[in-house]
Parts: sequence; structure tokens; C-alpha cells
Amino acid sequence: MNIKNWLKAIRVPFFTATIIPVIFGAIVAWHDIGNFIWLRFFLTMAGAMLIHTGTNLANDYFDHRWGCDEANLTPTPFSGGSRVIQNGLIAPKKIFFASLVTFILGSVIGLYLNYLSGKNVILILGIIGVFLGFFYTAKPFRIGYGNLGELAVGVGFGPLMVMGSYYVQAQDLPFRIFLISIPIGILIALVLFINEFPDYTADKAVGKRTLVVILGKKRSVILYHSLLTVTYLAIVSLVMFKLLPFICLIALFSLPLAFKAFVVSKNNFDKIYELLPANISTIGLHSIIGILLCISLILDKIF
Repeated sequence: MNIKNWLKAIRVPFFTATIIPVIFGAIVAWHDIGNFIWLRFFLTMAGAMLIHTGTNLANDYFDHRWGCDEANLTPTPFSGGSRVIQNGLIAPKKIFFASLVTFILGSVIGLYLNYLSGKNVILILGIIGVFLGFFYTAKPFRIGYGNLGELAVGVGFGPLMVMGSYYVQAQDLPFRIFLISIPIGILIALVLFINEFPDYTADKAVGKRTLVVILGKKRSVILYHSLLTVTYLAIVSLVMFKLLPFICLIALFSLPLAFKAFVVSKNNFDKIYELLPANISTIGLHSIIGILLCISLILDKIF
């Protein structure tokens, strides 16, 4: 077994989509209750990353089955799948089997956390997460092939993970946690959204109805800019309404990177490789804003 090929298949660099919300949820809980249960944190992270792995592998397998990745003649490091199937590095059946195994392992951890936590909150969040992950590309729902794919990713890697991580630590789930998870959800949805631009031709050819295909690139980039703006307005609003401490405004230090993503996408939305700095910047914004919010909460708690 070639480890390098499997690491490519599971797309390790994109694990920040899981790491950030899990850490954020746990730190918010610590900020609120003053307690941090390390074992539960590591189990939550492991379970979430296994579900994320299963999602990525299922995505590769079913995009291969439906001919989507084969139709993509201009893949980039951020779009077009991992290409391990297309390049003959790993057999499709092995990808599918590994996807099922990781979903099962992640679910077992989730069931144990649900047992520890009680009230079946983790069970409900977990069922929704596995459903969104597997049926993002699998029949009969193929969520990612319709116009709800971006929303599904935003919910799955935003509120679901933040709320689950919070509940495991705090044994409570106030509505405020959903609200403060919204910027994290929008940012990861934007990562998917900007990564769909290079896939426009291939997605359209196989009948994949992403927002970029439905709206076209020109209108889609306007929506991208609007949601980028909404992210910062949401953070400011959460601080104004005292749902986050004032110090969380240090997240605004990420604005130069957001401006770069804005300018590059505005000028190159109809190009593939020239758009890549915007793809990179959007991924960076998700991580940087998440980290800055976590640091803010830690500082607020200490001082």
C-alpha cells in the first residue's frame, strides 16, 4: 500500500475544514464553563476527521462513477478531485471500501461520545453529518449535484461541527453556539464555492448543478464577494450583540487577505490558473479567521 497515494486520496491539506471548527467549538465551551476535557476533545477530533475522510473518499468514488472527474480536463490542486482513480494509483473499489470503513469508525467514536454525553444530541448531529457526507455525491440524493451543495458543506463543516464539539465539552447547547458558528460555515462554503469555478465546464457537461453552473461565473463571483462581506459583518454583529467578546474583532486583521481574494477573483473569475491565488486566499481566510477567533477567546478568558 502506497501511503503517499492514500494521503493524496484523502486530501490531508483540506483537513483544516474539520480542525478549525472542532477546536473553535471546544474553546468556546472552555470559555463558557471553564473546563476542558482533553480525552473528549481528541475523540471528537478523531471522529470528525474520520467522517471527513469518508466524505472525501466517497466524493472521489462517486464523482468517478458519474464521470464528473473524468470530464474535468483542467484539474487544479483545489478542484477536480484527488485524481488517484483517474491516474490509476488506487482502484475505485478500494476507495469505496476505505470510505465505508472510515465512516463506520467515525460513527463508532460518535456513538461513544453520545453515550458519554447523553440526550442523543451527538447522535442527531452525527447522523446529519454522515448523511451529508455520504450522500453529497451518492445516489439517490447527490446533494452536491444540485443547488444545495454549498449549503450542505457550510452546515456540515460549520454549525454541525462547532455545535458537536461544544456539546461534548459543555453538555449544553444554547442557540448562541449556532449563531457564532455561522462565519465558520460561510467561510468553508466559500472555499467550496471558489473551487467550483475551475470545474464549471466539466460540471455543466455532466449535469452537475452547482451554484456556479446555475448562475454563471460572472454572477457567481458577485455572490462570492457578497458572502465574503457578510462573513465580516456577521463577526462584527456577533460582537455588537455580545455573543462574542470585543477582542474577537482582531479577526478583522485578516481583511488584507480578503481584499486579495476579492481583487483576484474579480479580475480572473473566468480564468482557471490565474484564479488560484483567490482559491488559496479563501482557504487561508477560513483557517486564519478561525485561529484568530480561538486566540481571542483564550485571551478573553485569561485576562
